Amino acid sequence: MSDLAKILFASTLQASDHPSPEQVRTVIEDGLRACHEDIASCAACVAQEAGDHPETYEARMRWALSAAVQVDPATLAVP
Repeated sequence: MSDLAKILFASTLQASDHPSPEQVRTVIEDGLRACHEDIASCAACVAQEAGDHPETYEARMRWALSAAVQVDPATLAVP
C-alpha cells in the first residue's frame, strides 16, 4: 500500500469533493507535516479508521490509492 495513500486515507479530503491533483498534493504534504514525516503514525490512523468504519474502508482506500498516484513523492514540499 502506498504511503501517500495512507496519508490521504487518514485525511478529511473526500472523493466526493472531486479534488484536483494539487488539492491531493496539498493534503498529503499537510499530512506529512502533521505526523512529522512518520508514516507509521499515519498507518495507525488508517487502522483506526478501518476499525471505526469497516463498511467504507475498501472504497475509501481504493480512492486514496488512485488519487495518490497523481503525486510524485519527489516533488513534495515537506521541510
